[in-house]
Amino acid sequence: MRDDAARDGDPFGTRALRERVLRAWSESPARFREDANTEEDFALGGYRDRVVVELAQNAADAALRAAVPGRLRLTLRTGGGPEGGAVLTAANAGAPLDEAGVEALSTLRASSKRDDAGSVGRFGVGFAAVVAVSDRPAIASRTGGVVWSRERARELVEGVPVLADELARRGGHVPLLRLPFALGDAELPDIPAGLDTVVRLPLRGDAVESVQRQMEQVGAALMLALPALESVALDVDGDVRELTAERRDPGEVVIDGGVWRTAEAHGEIPAALLEDRPVEERARPFWQVRWALPEDGLPEGVPGVVHAPTPSDERLDLPALLIASFPLAPDRRHVAPGPLTDFLVERAAETYIRLLGEFPVSPRVLRLVPGPVGAGELDAKIRRGIRERLPEAPLLPHRTRGRDAVAMDAPAPFIEFLALGALPDGEESEPGEESVVVAGLLPPEWPARDPALAALGVRRVELADVIDELAAVDREPAWWHRLYGTLAEAATDALGALPVPLAGDAGRIVRGPRGLLIADGVDPGGLGALGLRFVHPEAVHPLLARLGAVEAGPRAVLGDAAVRAAVEESFEADDPDAVAEAVLGLVAAAHIDPGEESWLADLALPGDDGDLYAAGELLLPESPLRDLMADDAPFGVVDGEVLERWGAEVLAAAGVLDGFALARGEDVNLTGLADAAETLELDDEDLWADDVLRRIGPQDLPPLVPEFVAVRDLELVDDWAAALRLLSRPPWRAAVVDPAHATLHNGRRVAVPSYTAWWLSRHPVLDGRRPGEFRLGGDEALTGLYDIAPEGLDERLLLALGVRTSLDDLLNEPGGAQELLDRLGDPGRSVPRAHLGELWTALADATEAEVEPPDHVRAVVDGKVEVVDAADALVLDGPDVLPLLQGQPLVIAAQGRHERLAELLDLPLAGDEVPGVVQSQGEKRSVPDVVTAVLPETPTHYIAHERLVVDGQHVPWWTRDGEIHASGPGGLARALAWSTENWADRLMVEAVLHDPEVLPRLLAETDLEP
Repeated sequence: MRDDAARDGDPFGTRALRERVLRAWSESPARFREDANTEEDFALGGYRDRVVVELAQNAADAALRAAVPGRLRLTLRTGGGPEGGAVLTAANAGAPLDEAGVEALSTLRASSKRDDAGSVGRFGVGFAAVVAVSDRPAIASRTGGVVWSRERARELVEGVPVLADELARRGGHVPLLRLPFALGDAELPDIPAGLDTVVRLPLRGDAVESVQRQMEQVGAALMLALPALESVALDVDGDVRELTAERRDPGEVVIDGGVWRTAEAHGEIPAALLEDRPVEERARPFWQVRWALPEDGLPEGVPGVVHAPTPSDERLDLPALLIASFPLAPDRRHVAPGPLTDFLVERAAETYIRLLGEFPVSPRVLRLVPGPVGAGELDAKIRRGIRERLPEAPLLPHRTRGRDAVAMDAPAPFIEFLALGALPDGEESEPGEESVVVAGLLPPEWPARDPALAALGVRRVELADVIDELAAVDREPAWWHRLYGTLAEAATDALGALPVPLAGDAGRIVRGPRGLLIADGVDPGGLGALGLRFVHPEAVHPLLARLGAVEAGPRAVLGDAAVRAAVEESFEADDPDAVAEAVLGLVAAAHIDPGEESWLADLALPGDDGDLYAAGELLLPESPLRDLMADDAPFGVVDGEVLERWGAEVLAAAGVLDGFALARGEDVNLTGLADAAETLELDDEDLWADDVLRRIGPQDLPPLVPEFVAVRDLELVDDWAAALRLLSRPPWRAAVVDPAHATLHNGRRVAVPSYTAWWLSRHPVLDGRRPGEFRLGGDEALTGLYDIAPEGLDERLLLALGVRTSLDDLLNEPGGAQELLDRLGDPGRSVPRAHLGELWTALADATEAEVEPPDHVRAVVDGKVEVVDAADALVLDGPDVLPLLQGQPLVIAAQGRHERLAELLDLPLAGDEVPGVVQSQGEKRSVPDVVTAVLPETPTHYIAHERLVVDGQHVPWWTRDGEIHASGPGGLARALAWSTENWADRLMVEAVLHDPEVLPRLLAETDLEP
């Protein structure tokens, strides 16, 4: 029958195929409907945009069957074909078209390649992709050709009556590929030389753009997915592009000059994994996985999908191309889930790891490490499988596994220094030799914080941790110097525990440069007795100073805490002389001033009696303190040999006394000093602080004295005349005369008495008496109360000591009012009558004064000044009662002060102690007009008495009953002057009342008064 068909121009039996199909349709119209729907599903669904890929796949399978190099030429003419429309032709080398192939192409889901090992096509539906673009596809080999025509198929179907209804319901749409037609000799397309088969597809107008886009997308991915193809030529209207694939050594493919590295694995699928797969898939139980990647990374345009083996719709966002025999779902676009897919995911992960291992060791491999987040479920599974295997993969330098490697974020020179073995001077490390500190340390070009390293299982260590471990390394100081040089660019916060070798300490290493000393002009070897920590000279590097080591000249070394500790403990030292020698050498080199470092006074030095003394308890032989201190003062005289060795200047700077010692402090806490929580070891320092705090008043925070200076040992002085002469000279004078300044919490500065002045003012240092018992000669109001200060000291020093200056200054000083009151009550003192009223008036005006009521007061008794019991005295509250108070002690102040003075002294007012009854009769009269010229606010009337009698006694005037009573011009003048508070004008008023004519002259005289 085949021979007959060949003779009839039907070499592939297309007529018999059509007859069988039409017979089946006529016997079962449902079969017709099923075939139409199936073809339409494939054409419009899974293969709608796959025509170019499917043509390439068929070309690859044809070459594989014929065992020839695969060649494909795709030609698109967008116009001018025989039918006038666009035409796509695909010419390929390989096995020609045969009858089985025609039958397979015309029978859906029945591939002729199912027994072809290695063929890509295996489902029997790939050719359905042509239906999406063409209504008259044709295929021809030199053995003949076949064409499928929608128009001719429709005509045949219309001739089957039982299909009429279904055809009408489908709008005339019939299956295309079920009814093949033989091509006549005139219809056979030309087959290019060297090629064997041509597929010709006249394109529908709506398909041209899609086909053109598919041809543009053809690239390296297609050549890798179809390894049977060696070349693909793409001709679009004469614009030809050719792809070639040269497969060199296993694992290397060159596509258009670009080298791709590939890794492949294949094998037989375990039967259990095929139980849920279709029968024909079970007949081909083989799996294959191939990864491909160019050395420079995936080129742009490579589709990020799984190839199975041609592109699917499964997203793959990995940095390599995956081609694997994943089982596909019926839509041929998605991978079917199930055990077989899971099996292939694991094989893909294994193969990807092998692919990475075939690249040269380089940080570029990190770009190929997949992140944890996939583009889809399959992508995520593949990533998970890869990442699970990465820690065991030998992808790092020296083919180290990730779990055995360590990355460090540190300066490159430091990492190189450690990674090269960090060997001692003169030794060289071998390539790959482990670091002495960090095993498996990656070179610096591997970015420690790259997430890919974490995925590889690399342990990241911080620079600070490595620095900490360096303390166990035993190396020479010069080695440490080189190491410091590698850390010059490191962040200092990671280097706090940097090991440092010390000088002269048998190779001792300490952690952390802070506080260490770098010798600058001093010999560390001569300072061993002080416990100082000097950096070994061969290890010194600028980095250490940046990290807190101190470049220490003599002054800096002297200020080190270890020196201070050595001084404090010098009495208990094994060799106090060695400590003294080292400290005095630093003092001499530092050229410090006496008292500048007051703690040096604790240094143990020998006295001339052979005993050890604190430097601050030793005197220079010529010190003036030897003559003015008490016999029991705990001072010795410095040993003569020590004096000769170092000289008086150095010893004085170390605290040996040539004069008084000065105590110095910074930010002295007054509250702490008052509470004895702090101490400067000064006599009565807590009482001074209490006094200062009272002067300042309550504060939210403790006041501080930023710069405190005081003279020590004042309590040991015996000869105060000599001591004051010494204190009047520098440098001690400033500690006496300059006030201290306290800083309050709000930043305000308050001047307060210096400690030295305060102490001196409270002790009998001036002629055996307190300085406050003397006065300067300026203010006569203090005559009799205070003696004139002795001569020989300047005024400023006397003022600082507390010598009194004036009545006002006395009353403005805390406790001054009480002191004045006490002195006024002292019968051993003499106060002139002329000053007494001024003193009482000043006390009454001291509104802030707080005093204890006195037991004795200095009062006026019938014109004489006497000291009397306070219980016998009255405060005079007006002169009108004087005639009634014969023999009565009176405390008298200026007009208007009586009430304040009576309250201050707790004494009664005189007016409250007399009945004050007016017993004579008077006559109401007008006040002469001439009085208003002197007293403008004078009353207009008064009561004139021939003889004014009050309480049985004659008085010149009286105003206490609310009326002005007067007897004679003198009485009237005083009554008017007192009642108008113009007491000083009483005599002028009296003169005017006697003789009004004298008023102009008296007023003129008044104008002359200051």
